[in-house]
Amino acid sequence: MSKSLPERSLRPATLLVRGGTTRTNHDETSEALFLTSGFVYDSAEQAEATFAGTATHFQYSRFGNPTVSMLEGRLAALEGAEACRVTATGMAAVHAALLSHLKAGDRVVASRALFGSCHWIISTLLPRYGITGEFVDGADLAQWERALSTPATLVLLETPSNPMLELVDLPAVAALAHKAGAIVVVDNVFATPLLQKPLALGADVVVYSCTKHMDGQGRVLGGAILGTKKWVEDVLQPFIRNTGPSISAFNAWVILKGLETLHLRVHAMCRSAAAIADFLAERVEVKRALYPFSASHPQYALAQRLMSGGGTIVTFDLAGGKEAAFRFCNALRLIDVSNNLGDSKSLVTHPATTTHMRIGAEERARLGITDGTIRLSVGLEDVADLIEDLAEALDAAGGAVARAAE
Repeated sequence: MSKSLPERSLRPATLLVRGGTTRTNHDETSEALFLTSGFVYDSAEQAEATFAGTATHFQYSRFGNPTVSMLEGRLAALEGAEACRVTATGMAAVHAALLSHLKAGDRVVASRALFGSCHWIISTLLPRYGITGEFVDGADLAQWERALSTPATLVLLETPSNPMLELVDLPAVAALAHKAGAIVVVDNVFATPLLQKPLALGADVVVYSCTKHMDGQGRVLGGAILGTKKWVEDVLQPFIRNTGPSISAFNAWVILKGLETLHLRVHAMCRSAAAIADFLAERVEVKRALYPFSASHPQYALAQRLMSGGGTIVTFDLAGGKEAAFRFCNALRLIDVSNNLGDSKSLVTHPATTTHMRIGAEERARLGITDGTIRLSVGLEDVADLIEDLAEALDAAGGAVARAAE
């Protein structure tokens, strides 16, 4: 059996190792992996009481599983949330958070700077169910004020955003949203729960792709939704229970083990990302380098107010457009080309032709995504090796940059 954690407040690094842990009567050190689809009962009466909700007992791994419950408990403790439910993927988490709360006739206001699949849900999927979606430029508080001057049901935003690292003044937007009758759902994947606490800043629901920093080693998929106990149990849980976006116990176990090193990995990656942002800002091939904790970031003061660190992502624009971007990516020898992020391995992607291809050129232009935009997810390699790899790739892209300047 597990011994109780101290009643005093524990720090993030401790919660990432100890939070939510329960032990069986075998007193195992590592969290147990329950690879089971169902559970048995002592009697027909216990089964009846379990289904009636008058007895507490695991029923079926689509509804709940001991390993999955440990992950939910750990994430809730880390986030400072009353409750958590985990899902098979990050997009399953976003979808469940929205569709569990919305119905025909509702109105959603969203930041324009969303991951491509999230953008598709607002622009394409929700209207099919009679739900209106309206986009605003996330950094423009006046647009939020106009959009939320009439009633709304839900607000969705990322801060910092994917891939341009745009920030939203979350406390101000949350106040406007609540006045309009909306709940605020924040995708906090870029900041991680270590660098930003959306619930403390006014959000009602936080969603994550656990695939990213939480696993952080390119192994499994997962998602998480966190909020109040009442909202999770009354609104979210029936949707998840009956639609089945459940995570496997194995994936939950892998993410649990990944969380044990999240504190070490994220802070190391932040240090490297800051150094790389400084390096890129000095290169002539780079038109601009964006990093929230760089003084040159247009929302540097807001980043300092909302976040405790700049994050693990650096985004930059090459002067030579797509030709230069592709030449750069293909010249990398250490850093991999991949659309994933938050991994222990450094990864680059070209958003215009991958993650944000389907939102179209006009919408990309509004978001500031150019054909020369590169998103770099900084990993755990030695930062000097990463900078050398970037320098060589920028040298290789130089011909396309020079032609663009002519």
